[in-house]
Amino acid sequence: MRDRPSILVAMRPPLFDQLFAEDQQTRLRALGNVTMQPQAGNLKEAQLIELISGQEIVITSWGTPPFSAGVLAAADRLKLIVHSAGSIKLMLLPPVFSDGRRVTHVAYSMSIPVAETTLALILLCLRQFHKIDRAFKEAGWSAARDLMVGAELAGNRVGVIGAGYTGRAVIKRLLALEAEVWLCDPYVSADSAASMGVRKVPLETLMRRCPIVTLQAPATAETYRMIGAEQFGWLRDGAVFINTSRAHLIDEAALLAELRTERISAALDVFDQEPLPDDSPFRELDNLIITPHIAAVTRQSYKRQGQISVDEVAGYLGEGKLRYEVTRDMLDTMA
Repeated sequence: MRDRPSILVAMRPPLFDQLFAEDQQTRLRALGNVTMQPQAGNLKEAQLIELISGQEIVITSWGTPPFSAGVLAAADRLKLIVHSAGSIKLMLLPPVFSDGRRVTHVAYSMSIPVAETTLALILLCLRQFHKIDRAFKEAGWSAARDLMVGAELAGNRVGVIGAGYTGRAVIKRLLALEAEVWLCDPYVSADSAASMGVRKVPLETLMRRCPIVTLQAPATAETYRMIGAEQFGWLRDGAVFINTSRAHLIDEAALLAELRTERISAALDVFDQEPLPDDSPFRELDNLIITPHIAAVTRQSYKRQGQISVDEVAGYLGEGKLRYEVTRDMLDTMA
């Protein structure tokens, strides 16, 4: 009989309870001998080194220290890392992928709420419900009705920049609402785009010809400040720009200058400085919707992270299969 594998949960227990429903916790314990991080706060590197020795599988999340050379040296039996959070890049450095170790993550879990948030922000901008709500409350019925003529999403052309998990989830929802979708992603072929029901175009074409543009690309060296003053200038008058990805991708000063002209409108969930300062000029703009980096935050998304984590452990232990495996070659183009 095969010995039960050792599984380390390297995250603070309150976070584990938030992400892993009771039935998923039971499933996990049925799969192996589970060691829980003992303290409520984030682990220190020395504590992770002590805990990881002898463990075959480790489940990480927000607050887990980076896997330094010291951590890897102590991880003498480690074969699988399951990252139950967003980006792995700062925590799981390239050496993690050596010596036969495998890595998987739960990024797909967050693509659904981010896509829904993106869609909601597009609809709000098209119909100006944020302005109507404010006018109705502050100035009454007539003032609100003066703002009521909006635009529909159906039949409108939407440009999606980036077709990772979130970009594809956005595309799926836009097509369901009968929008025409154009895509800019250098890693997606024209044929693959066509199979998704979208048209692949260069960035300039997308920015110039799509009245709605949503940014879903990953934050990489290649995408740093990919949209600045020139690119914002390509947007047509009355265009809507959405960023639920990362502030890393845009020149905030250039967007602020464009918004101040009132030529376009926008919605932002991410900012260079977070929390957004109380005196940020973005707070003063009527043609901008701002949310505090919460696009991915839903009860369902949290629990889905736990379920995917356990599913991946089960798949690995069963037939060695991982649905969301991350390889070393993927790091350069991942968020």
